[in-house]
Amino acid sequence: MTDQTRWGIDQVQVKNRAVKYRRDLVARAMESVVKLDGPGITELMLLIEAEYERKYGENKADGVIL
Repeated sequence: MTDQTRWGIDQVQVKNRAVKYRRDLVARAMESVVKLDGPGITELMLLIEAEYERKYGENKADGVIL
């Protein structure tokens, strides 16, 4: 067992909670995807791709101020 008074334990715990939360979100989303038919999954893929491009697209400035 790790010493809970050691420096950095709280950061590790926060990171672990964030990872678990993300995994739980994906698991809940997959439960809904299983219920979709072919056209529904295709539409969902297009929406996910559009959202991904909006957030992480290369055509967007990185927001870095020089």
